[in-house]
Amino acid sequence: MKLRSFTAFAAIFCLFGNVFAAEQYATTGALTIHADRGETTINRNIYGHFAEHLGRCIYEGIWVGEDSPIPNTRGIRNDVVAALRRIKIPVLRWPGGCFADEYHWKDGIGPRDRRPSMVNTHWGGVTENNHFGTHEFMDLCEQLGCEPYICGNLGSGSVLEMQQWVEYLTMPGVSPMADLRRANGRERPWKLKYFGVGNENWGCGGNMTPEYYADQYRRYATYVRNFGDNRIFKIACGSQSDDYRWTDVLMRQCRGYGNRYMMDGLSYHYYCGSGAKTRSATEFEEIDWFHLLRRALRTDELLAKHGAIMDKYDPEKKIALIVDEWGAWHAVEPGANRRFLYQQNTLRDALVAAITLNVFNRHCDRVKMANIAQTVNVLQAMVLTDKEKMIVTPTYHVFEMYKVHQDAVRLPTELEADDYLFEGNKMPGVDVSASRDGEGKIHVTLCNLNPRRPARLECLLRGAAAERISGRVLTAAEMTAHNTFEQPENVVPAEFDAFSKSDAGMSVVLPAKSVVVLRIE
Repeated sequence: MKLRSFTAFAAIFCLFGNVFAAEQYATTGALTIHADRGETTINRNIYGHFAEHLGRCIYEGIWVGEDSPIPNTRGIRNDVVAALRRIKIPVLRWPGGCFADEYHWKDGIGPRDRRPSMVNTHWGGVTENNHFGTHEFMDLCEQLGCEPYICGNLGSGSVLEMQQWVEYLTMPGVSPMADLRRANGRERPWKLKYFGVGNENWGCGGNMTPEYYADQYRRYATYVRNFGDNRIFKIACGSQSDDYRWTDVLMRQCRGYGNRYMMDGLSYHYYCGSGAKTRSATEFEEIDWFHLLRRALRTDELLAKHGAIMDKYDPEKKIALIVDEWGAWHAVEPGANRRFLYQQNTLRDALVAAITLNVFNRHCDRVKMANIAQTVNVLQAMVLTDKEKMIVTPTYHVFEMYKVHQDAVRLPTELEADDYLFEGNKMPGVDVSASRDGEGKIHVTLCNLNPRRPARLECLLRGAAAERISGRVLTAAEMTAHNTFEQPENVVPAEFDAFSKSDAGMSVVLPAKSVVVLRIE
């Protein structure tokens, strides 16, 4: 086995210190990759994102206005767009979140100097000027080259308001809303596929019972119409965490004429929270690391149980499960507005992202979209900004490394590995997903959850031969390592070569607390 040096000194120290540890200190395991059995495609939208009117996500994070000294295109930050394009962002959800059910879209169209202000009652009670609205969001999606996913206001909005928004966006002919769109400078309709009918209506979206929301959904969704050749993929508000009853009621009641489902997707929200003893994003101990990663792994159990309920009513899996809010949730950074949810992002969060995306890949027969919360400056963000400055986070690097799975065929895997033990508790020590892309390349994403010990895996590759292998790794010397505006490359991917080919496949040594992507040709 030959190891080439890494670019960052911290990564060198961490990887070399772990890989060259004595054999008895490494956990062990066996991985089988069935390259001859892939059937289901990993929908690229599993790697989607979420941008809410919350804190500095939209204003400053994405929108700075056309007169800003920060380089922008029609008011949208160039640096943020460029960063998100590098991770091939496939779909972006907007305007919320809780904000969606108090947002009235007509306040965000027309000349900006004439748009009425509004109070963002959910997130800090700040007054927003509505300069970022429908046209700006659709422009952002066009600049990113991604699908827009709009969440409509069921909580405080009317059926007519929702119907008119879809008409405004998508009507190609003559109509009151199409004419209003043209008067505001957009002749052609936009293509809009994904539309959510309310958000978290069990909570901030109206505190409804599932039975009441199901009736409201049936009513509102009736008027979310298709105009011209545009076809709307309607997404109902689903459950959170382990509220299985909500899923059961929605699947049972959201049928219309001819007993056909009135929804194409059912949303689901799960935040794995923070650590066990402290909620700090950057000051934590191994107990916090352990419990957060174990809660992230629980995503697998939750999706399986919600999926089983959906299977009872929809065995052909025609209704997609849309995990449109997920991620870690820590205390805000010291000195930040408590309601702006601005938190730092460490190697621990990168592992949360990596193992969660592995779970989504494994459930890609039902999960067709997921949207991490959130894109910029909020919760588990891809990007952090400070006026004209911008950095990307360890979580961003996971999305960049994992983009190889987008629209690839999932390959079944079998993994047997030592557990990660901590203070009498345990969880799997290694996590994996694998896929084959359109060119026939196989990509394997591996996570070593143990922050103290490397993991040695013997990998059997069935139905393919490993002619060439290459890899990248994301790790650091400390669990709490994170990127700052002063040191933006504390946690960055590096070349990885801690593997050797064998007749049946390969053996690989994963550094402690690491994310590894292998490409097999």
